[in-house]
Amino acid sequence: MKNKWFLTAVILFFIPFISFARIDGDIDFWSNYPDEELADELVERMSDEELLSQILMFGWAGQEPSVLLNSWVTERGLGSVKVFGWNTDNIQNVAKSVRILQKEAASRPLKIPLFVATDQEGGWIRHVKGETSDTPGNMAIGAGGYPADAYYSGFYINREIRALGINMNFAPTVDLYTNLDSTVIGPRSFGADPDNAGILGEAFSKGCEDAGVIPTAKHFPGHGDTSLDSHGKLPQIEIDEETLLNRELIPFKYLIQAKIPAVMSGHLSFPLIETDGTPASLSKKFLTEILREKLGYEGLIITDDMMMNGASLFAGSFSRAVTMAIEAGNDIVISSTTANLNESMWTKNLSRMITHKEFKARVKESARRVILAKLKYFKSENHAPLYPDENTIFEHIPDKDGAKFFLEQACRSISVYKKGELFPYTKENAGRVLVAGPFLSLYSEARKRFPNCSTFHFSYDLKNDNSNYDEWNAAGLTSVADDYDTIIICVYDKHTAKIAQRLKYMGKTVVILSIMSPVHVMKDFEWADTIICGYSYSDYSFAALFGALHGEFTPKGKIPL
Repeated sequence: MKNKWFLTAVILFFIPFISFARIDGDIDFWSNYPDEELADELVERMSDEELLSQILMFGWAGQEPSVLLNSWVTERGLGSVKVFGWNTDNIQNVAKSVRILQKEAASRPLKIPLFVATDQEGGWIRHVKGETSDTPGNMAIGAGGYPADAYYSGFYINREIRALGINMNFAPTVDLYTNLDSTVIGPRSFGADPDNAGILGEAFSKGCEDAGVIPTAKHFPGHGDTSLDSHGKLPQIEIDEETLLNRELIPFKYLIQAKIPAVMSGHLSFPLIETDGTPASLSKKFLTEILREKLGYEGLIITDDMMMNGASLFAGSFSRAVTMAIEAGNDIVISSTTANLNESMWTKNLSRMITHKEFKARVKESARRVILAKLKYFKSENHAPLYPDENTIFEHIPDKDGAKFFLEQACRSISVYKKGELFPYTKENAGRVLVAGPFLSLYSEARKRFPNCSTFHFSYDLKNDNSNYDEWNAAGLTSVADDYDTIIICVYDKHTAKIAQRLKYMGKTVVILSIMSPVHVMKDFEWADTIICGYSYSDYSFAALFGALHGEFTPKGKIPL
């Protein structure tokens, strides 16, 4: 027995000095070794160029990837690509492009596949278009309040994009709707309550993973308390760290506890926390000290698009912004446009890997984390196809089970903000009906209930504040509305709210159908007879809005603000 204890003591003493042998011989991503061990070995065998490329993600403009993007994959070993909303009307082309890019990645010596990402949040943000489902969205989920609705939204949305070979989704958005003037988050949020947002975000993420796609919580540490859009300038959020921890970060805490595999960092400045104004996406304090150390997050950290002015203007250049993002703790750096092969972003950061050991170690750490995440995902039994077949995708898109669910979910979301005396409205009590708005499904759903109704069309995009277009539409509407008893008008922004206000003194029955954010109808519309909220311009939402208006079901949704 004494000899046994002596031998154990000797082994324990020498363990710190034992150098475990590395893997010998040829290997690649698909070699049969434990994930951790193989990730270590792959990283050790990669050149500086391959390491840096592995933590970059580029998008492409146009129907197919450019020659330049293909060169990044074949010559450099680019780690990830992103499908943006301007190249997705033909989903067969999307699937074909993904297949070609993955074949190119597989042709390299280490055969490391690509992460292929997009923003398919549901509702307002739907980057992959074409025949994919246009869904009620997050605020509709928040209004219904059912975690099951969040789960199945995540499941069906991601089951569609999975068929295209897309394996990563930048969703769910768990930003809180704390600033009612926000135009960039709005109905993308589950609502204002941190715990509800966390519960619904966790359920959505689980549905996403069960569908075979990697979810990404965004925009850390929270984009909801600002009216500014970080695409144009750097928003400043004037809250202290205690408020941040007990409000904005609550949803992220739920998701971190649930082992969310990816988090997106936002281009957001919190000057009371990071006093020099450094945006969270470039801040070691936010990403390393708070997210990694304080919250215990272990997954991937991914930047928002680095071409957004919120990041590049602060850093002074795109090249410097990328350096700062890596040093802060991001593992994948996104650019919506494909960099030239020898532009300063590449040459300067590659040179920095040679001259700064700490920077190279940081790149290497992120490359290992990316590769390990890929090993765990692509070697699981539930992942998107590497080589999607564009000829069979219409068997999966649109998702037939999802269509039934999204209509039911839309009905559960409908919220009556104000109920008029005539409610519910029928062709018998509404009299002559005029329907005003820009959507074909608005008109078609109206005609199902009011067969003889007339329509007044105005453009969806009324963004020019310096024009008289709002006034011109309002004048046209009031002129036409004079011949009708009931006017049903769609309101979704300040422009359409302004047009609707012109109906105030006409002595008509006015029904407001609020879509998108309801904040535009929550003040100054006390005169309207009925106000119903639906949170989206999807066909499902308009069917549910008119179903509720017509008395086909009792709406029970609650505005989540």
